Amino acid sequence: MPRLPIKVIAFDADDTLWDCQSHFEEVENHLYSLIAPYCEDPKHELYLTESGNMADLGYGCKAFTISIIETALHIAGNDISATQLKELLAHSKSLLHLPATPLPGVVETLETLRTRLEDNGNYPVVGDLQSPTRMVVFTKGELQDQENKLKRSGLLKYFDDVEITSDKSQREFLALCEHQQIHPSELLMIGNSLKSDIAPALAIGAWAIHIPFHVTWQLEHFDDIDHERLIKISHFSEILNYI
Repeated sequence: MPRLPIKVIAFDADDTLWDCQSHFEEVENHLYSLIAPYCEDPKHELYLTESGNMADLGYGCKAFTISIIETALHIAGNDISATQLKELLAHSKSLLHLPATPLPGVVETLETLRTRLEDNGNYPVVGDLQSPTRMVVFTKGELQDQENKLKRSGLLKYFDDVEITSDKSQREFLALCEHQQIHPSELLMIGNSLKSDIAPALAIGAWAIHIPFHVTWQLEHFDDIDHERLIKISHFSEILNYI
């Protein structure tokens, strides 16, 4: 891999900086337990609802909550009680307050990278990528929910900028480069989702580091990728081996 002048490191948030999907799966399992007697594949029923709502509702806790309640009503109908719906709604809304506790190694790694930036890049290059100049959060979802999670995480101080978008396709990645005034080849994207973080970044000519998370939202499932501009690691702290 040739050395490139990476000017911006963009970090995904959910399931990269903190645990998110496992909390959502708890609510999904709550739904499945309610509707399992009325359908053969509860997981698929939720998938159909979320897929159908995506164009109108997008991503995030609020969209997820609507899809959860809609699926319960569609499948169980009058057989689900008001009390059960109330409990399911409360469980879904609790996601708005999930702790956003940084995953292991995140704080220490960000602190090290921040120190290197403050040294104005006057340190030896480690690995295959040149020293970065800025660190940003680039995540998709509902604006207020993502802003609140970032505040609760305590990680905001490590970043120069935050961009929250309704989706993460090639278009949004190109917009990120335009906002940061860089060429796509000067961007390094770090995230857990091959579909949202890695594939579109590589498609526009950026670099990427993939850190898989132990659970993946079913709408984010994606075939594995091998690419000359892709680095695969298993722990967040391994980022320091390449920057």
